[in-house]
Formats: sequence, C-alpha cells, structure tokens
Amino acid sequence: MTGLRKKIIQEALLMFEKYGYHGVTVNQIVENVGTSKGGFYHHFTSKDELLFVIHDTFITYVLEKATIANETYKSPTKKLQAIIKDFVKVFDLYKPHISVFYQENIYLKPEYEILIKKKRDQFKQIIIRAIREGKECGEFRKDLPVEITGMAILGMVNWAYKWYKQSGPKSIDEIGDIFVDLILHAVLTVETLSESNYLDQLIEKPFFTN
Repeated sequence: MTGLRKKIIQEALLMFEKYGYHGVTVNQIVENVGTSKGGFYHHFTSKDELLFVIHDTFITYVLEKATIANETYKSPTKKLQAIIKDFVKVFDLYKPHISVFYQENIYLKPEYEILIKKKRDQFKQIIIRAIREGKECGEFRKDLPVEITGMAILGMVNWAYKWYKQSGPKSIDEIGDIFVDLILHAVLTVETLSESNYLDQLIEKPFFTN
C-alpha cells in the first residue's frame, strides 16, 4: 500500500467515524490529507470505493487467516483455536475500520455489498466446516447443532467491537485465550475435557495457565 493511499484511508476512517459517511466530502478528505483530487482518484474511483476498501480490509484479513488455519492444521480443534485467535485480533488491528463498518455499512453500494457478503459467507463456512469435521472425527460433541454453534461463535466474537478497548485491563491476546477456552469447553466432548491432555491439544497455552 502506497503512503498516500494509506493516508487517505486513515483520514477517511477518522472523518467517517466522527461525522458519518454522508457528512464527509472528497474535498474535505484531500484537504485534510494535503493532497489533490487527482491524488485521491489515482487510488480510488469514488468515495463509495473508499468505503468498500475500509470494509474489505478487515474482512479480507480474517478470511485469509482462517484459510491458513484450515490448511495448516488437520485437527478441527486446532483449526477452531487458530481461527478464533485471529478473529479476535482483528478488533485490535482494525478497530477504526470495524467501527466505521457497523456505523456506515448501510451506505455500501449493492455491487460492493455483494463482494463483502461473499467474503463474510466464506469465513462463516470455514468455521461451519471445522465444527462439522470436529463432530465427525469425535473431537466435538455429537449433539452440537452445527449452524447454530457457528453463528453463536460469530456473534460472541463480533460483539467484542462494542466493548473492547486497547487501554483495557486485558490484552487482545489474553482476550483471545479466554474466548478459545470458553468456546472449546462448549464444543469438546466430555471425554476430551476430562482427560489431563486438554492443554496439550492447544496450539499454545493460555496466559492464565502460565
């Protein structure tokens, strides 16, 4: 990403968050950045595309990380751990992007909304497949409703945008550990949880066991 493109995105994030999407013009963005309209349109075809890029940035991140986890680990337990940890991290890495997303997503043009929805659905399906695989191989409880469990995980983690603060008492990695522990204790079989090797199944030991 070029320096100017990054500056435009960062300034737009601040302005959209403060004044709303329709409260900000391209002229105001370029004036605050210290560039020209030509500089803006060299990187974005419109303000609509800029809003899309803001949305797409963090969705692309979680999808790429989930894809890597899916390809890296054979165990559904480890897949789910890695996906959740990276999912939680997005609220620290892209907090302004996510705030603008929830505040301004209704203004996405239909063609951009379709692209965003496609990636969100792909991410959801990776989680759903991990849960289904966990049931099939006996790592996860047989009685789990796959779709509802997947939606519960998405809802639980997504709500972090409402309360997470970078200045809070727990780091984003520590919060990720807590989410992983809560979710695994909900989905793993009783037999697995009763064995002494629970921590051995984890990709890394959570902060609260050190």
